Amino acid sequence: MNSVKFVQPSGMLDGIKGNQFRREVSDIVAAGADIVLIDLQNVSFIDSSGLGALVSAMKTVRSAGGKLFICSVNDQVKMLFELTKMDRVFEIFANQDEFSQKVLAAK
Repeated sequence: MNSVKFVQPSGMLDGIKGNQFRREVSDIVAAGADIVLIDLQNVSFIDSSGLGALVSAMKTVRSAGGKLFICSVNDQVKMLFELTKMDRVFEIFANQDEFSQKVLAAK
């Protein structure tokens, strides 16, 4: 049985929040989660530090043998992902429902 954990950062994902976010993901992975969904619905803006935190989180999850997914990105975040080609790195879903249907239902 897969252990799925949801992380919902809010506001701006910048250097300070990025560090908190990284710690939260590390703790989740240490607790045994093998699927992590980052729901960005409440994130208004991501800067380069925040993007680095997302990449770092993905590496943490993958190194533990898990999978990381992202959902509910706004236009600014979507544009940032496209400009940095991160839209090819992360698997992104429209929302938690789509994630549940495509990832969880497929198990």
